Amino acid sequence: MFGSGGKGGSGMGGGMAQLMKQANQMQMKMKKAQDELAKKEYEGSAGGGAVKALVNGEYFIVSINIQDDLIKSGDSEMLQDLIKVAVNDATQKAKKTSQEEMEKITGGLGVPGLF
Repeated sequence: MFGSGGKGGSGMGGGMAQLMKQANQMQMKMKKAQDELAKKEYEGSAGGGAVKALVNGEYFIVSINIQDDLIKSGDSEMLQDLIKVAVNDATQKAKKTSQEEMEKITGGLGVPGLF
């Protein structure tokens, strides 16, 4: 049915072994890239830099910096909105960078479960 016996069967096995080797190499490259990306930090800002958020490659907030005059303004609703914008900006940068790095490794193949 799928090339039983003879050269057809052995050639197919060799091709499968090569495919598995390439898949393992890609997996190792992806793991290395993920480890490196997790260590990077990405900054987002809002309000012309009045609020800055720093997230790492695992999308955890590392720090938030708010200018003193914004805190003194007492406008908590505006401050909350600016913090959300800054954090989302930093997170989007981290995600975009991760996706671009993974696409370099996979050659643009849609590998399920990456992001």
